[in-house]
Amino acid sequence: MQRINNDINILYEDNHIIVVNKPAGILSQKDKTGDDSIIEILKDYIKKKYNKPGNVFLGSVHRLDRPTSGIMVFARTSKALTRLTVSIRHKEFDKKYYAILEGKMSVKSGRLIHYLIKDSKKNIVKAYNDIVANSKKAELEFSLLSIINNFSLVDIHLISGRSHQIRSQFSKKFFPVVGDFKYGSRVKIPDRSICLHSYSLSFVHPVRKERMSFRSLPDFDKCFWEKFVKIIS
Repeated sequence: MQRINNDINILYEDNHIIVVNKPAGILSQKDKTGDDSIIEILKDYIKKKYNKPGNVFLGSVHRLDRPTSGIMVFARTSKALTRLTVSIRHKEFDKKYYAILEGKMSVKSGRLIHYLIKDSKKNIVKAYNDIVANSKKAELEFSLLSIINNFSLVDIHLISGRSHQIRSQFSKKFFPVVGDFKYGSRVKIPDRSICLHSYSLSFVHPVRKERMSFRSLPDFDKCFWEKFVKIIS
């Protein structure tokens, strides 16, 4: 594992893909803020490491919200990007998350199904229990790992991959992700991160066709992760 830019850990790289652990606070892609995204940081890393002239190609396969941390894969060739995009569309990616939620959950496990509508102007997603016009179905499974004080640690398996899915679905159930003021959290975290981490990612390599699996731990110095270090380390 290699660390670049003091924060970003490279978990794997070859000529076709690069897998990294994105820290909270860094954009997945450029937005209207103009802040550098992880793509720009990685392009600069590749350019310098391999002494590449001209522009460096790096394709975005999927996203993590800015305040969310965890594993991401990027394509280093257009062929890899096309194949990985198809793989996601066919639901061949397997993604798992840890989240710390406000409140004490009374159920040990379950499945959440909602119908989501995104307000692009406000960059917020609303979850509905029933189908509404232009909504997208969102589905996930979860299991409760631990409760400390008024915080619940859950392990989440995404079945669908929608924008702000985990954040909006648990907020709908009155258990917002800790630090996520946009979705109802009353806890303020100084660096504006939220307690949501993509800890496991599995997919088929776009060229070699073998399944690859990666895991990463959250940064225990940030958010409230240190409360549950004995559970997930």
